[in-house]
Amino acid sequence: MPITINIWAVLAAAVVNMVVGYFWYRPLFGKMWKSLMGFTDESIKSMKLSQTQSMGLGFVTSLVTAYVLGYFVVLLNTTGLGGAWQLAFWIWLGFLATTTAGSFIWEGKPLKLFVLNVAGQLVALFLMAVVLVFWK
Repeated sequence: MPITINIWAVLAAAVVNMVVGYFWYRPLFGKMWKSLMGFTDESIKSMKLSQTQSMGLGFVTSLVTAYVLGYFVVLLNTTGLGGAWQLAFWIWLGFLATTTAGSFIWEGKPLKLFVLNVAGQLVALFLMAVVLVFWK
């Protein structure tokens, strides 16, 4: 049986991810993140990619994440808020948190940065799962 994924829900979930990222890394924890990364306003302006390019590529990765998450929502017949939470949590724990841990383990990034990043990922993934579960 083929899996049908609601593309509008995928687009909405991708936008949700971008919005969470914006608030997480700007007004809520932006100063902390910049400090933990060792960035200054000047160093951010001199990055290889422009802000527009970064946002565009970020949206592409958000679309991929939303589509794959939507695939699992349909495949596992995930329902309700509890189902969205369980799906988001296990994907986060098994893939995102463990992969992101490499920045602390291998790259010498601060533990506080790791916690900040994985917490944001969990919030975003859960809200994306909510959109996808309730808008199949």
